[in-house]
Amino acid sequence: MEENFDWRERPRLVEEVARVIRGRIYSGQYAPGRPLRQVELAETLRISRTPLREALRILEQEGLVTADTVRGVNVINAGPRQILDAYQVRQVLDGLAARLAAACSADRAIAELQPVLERQRQTLEPWDIGEYTAANVDFHTRIFELSGNEYVIRQIPTIYMTSQVFRPGAKHERAADAVQEHTAIMQAIADGDAASAERLALTHVQKTIDMVVSWLPVTRKS
Repeated sequence: MEENFDWRERPRLVEEVARVIRGRIYSGQYAPGRPLRQVELAETLRISRTPLREALRILEQEGLVTADTVRGVNVINAGPRQILDAYQVRQVLDGLAARLAAACSADRAIAELQPVLERQRQTLEPWDIGEYTAANVDFHTRIFELSGNEYVIRQIPTIYMTSQVFRPGAKHERAADAVQEHTAIMQAIADGDAASAERLALTHVQKTIDMVVSWLPVTRKS
C-alpha cells in the first residue's frame, strides 16, 4: 500500500525522514545489508535529495547504515561476532549507565522513562516489532543520557547498531519479559539504588546476549 507523506506539515523535515527510514530498518522492511538508493528513496518519500542525504547522515552517525563512495549507503549488516562483541560492551555500559543514572532525582527518572515503558507495553498487543524496537532503543538511550557521563553518552550509537537483533522473528514472550525487566531497572534508578540498578541492567543485557547466541552460529575465538 502506498504511503502518503505531507512533509509541508512537518517543521523538522530531516529528523522526520530519518525517523521513517529508521522505523523501516527496525521493522525489517529494510533488511540488514540492503542498499538504500537515494533516487528510489527520494521518489518513495517524495522529498528532494538534500534532506534525504542529511537524514542518511544521521542514521550513519547512529550506526544504522554504512556509507562509502564504492558501495553507496547500506543498512548495517553486522555479523554474529560483531553483534556479540558489541553486546559485551553494551553490558558493561548499560550497567554503568544505570548505576550513574540512580544519582538523578526520582521525578526526573520517572518523567524520562515511564512514558517509554508505556509505549513498549502498547507494542506487545498487537505485537509490533518495529515500534517495540524503537521504544527499546529510546529506553536505553535515555538511561545513557541520565547517567550524565559524557563518555557513556558518546557510546549511544552502539545501542542503535545492536538494535538489529530485534528483527521479525524475535519472540514476543522475550519482549514481554524485557518490558518487566525495564520496569524494575527504572524503579531501581528512581529509588536511587545504584547497586540494584547496575545489577538489573547487567542481568537484562546478559539475557539478550544468551538469546543472540541461541540465534546465531557462533565460533569460538581461538
